[in-house]
Amino acid sequence: MLETSARLLKLLSLLQQPKEWSGAALAGELGVGVRTVRRDVDKLRNLGYPVDAVPGVAGYRLGSGAALPPLLLDDEEAVAVAIGLRAAASGTVAGTEESSVRALTKLEQVLPSRLRHRIELLQQIAVTPAGGPSVQPDVLLAVAAACRDHQRLRFDYRNHDGTATTRTTEPHRLVHTGRRWYLVAWDLDRTDWRTFRLDRLEPRIPTGPRFTPREEVPDLATTNRGVAHGGYRYRARILVHAPAEQVADRFGPSVATVTPIDGVHTKPFGMDDRGGGDRDPGAVATTLVETGANSLDEIAFYLGRLDHPFEIQSPPELIERVRDLATRLAASIPPS
Repeated sequence: MLETSARLLKLLSLLQQPKEWSGAALAGELGVGVRTVRRDVDKLRNLGYPVDAVPGVAGYRLGSGAALPPLLLDDEEAVAVAIGLRAAASGTVAGTEESSVRALTKLEQVLPSRLRHRIELLQQIAVTPAGGPSVQPDVLLAVAAACRDHQRLRFDYRNHDGTATTRTTEPHRLVHTGRRWYLVAWDLDRTDWRTFRLDRLEPRIPTGPRFTPREEVPDLATTNRGVAHGGYRYRARILVHAPAEQVADRFGPSVATVTPIDGVHTKPFGMDDRGGGDRDPGAVATTLVETGANSLDEIAFYLGRLDHPFEIQSPPELIERVRDLATRLAASIPPS
């Protein structure tokens, strides 16, 4: 006969199957009497598992409750869940990336080695499309674990210009922008907050000693500012002649930071009369856009999608590039 704890686990595993069990059928599977089954069902209920009684057949089924109790997964289910979580962590489903990493970190912590091997094998032969630079799952999990356990993290880091450095940090937060994964950490050598791209990061294992998390972790707006134009080869400042809320619709927080400029400014030459209200028709609000990229053409592409007039403030290379593109595009139009 199974011990009580092992019997409860087997009973829970049986009830998780999508079927209704009679008391006699459960007793037969467990090798106990029907009265023992009833007592074990009561123990599961006391642990928070919603075991419903099925009227008419004196049976049981696992229902839904107000909170999610722990689940038992067999080998095939554990592999399927881990593969699905890794795919979700890569950004294939918007809004689930960070929660997928947290769940995957918990699951990988308790997976037996035989299942780890099967998951790694599937990852090696499977192709998962992604919208940005790929991050190795082992790197993602190692950084997530360091954030969770509040352990110092040393890693080799490759800057945008290709130079390599070794950083010692207190990791606090992972951020996914839809394009890339970033680590927000306190850089111990520079005594300041820094944002690091995970696709340029190689952790040094083992991790360092535990630390006390800092209270002044940068908020989302500050983090997005570093993600949008920090660490890129080119950083651009553009004045857009339109209200900030309209400009923000064209740039996501991971692409650019959008700041309204106080006051109302004269409408530049060639601007049409959009908008309305009581505002002076010769004036319009102005918004500062700060963004970054490793390619001038990438910034020019985003600017070309704007529906509002704009003025490039910096860098000078971007001004020259846009001027060159404008000349080439104008020359491509046949004379009327």
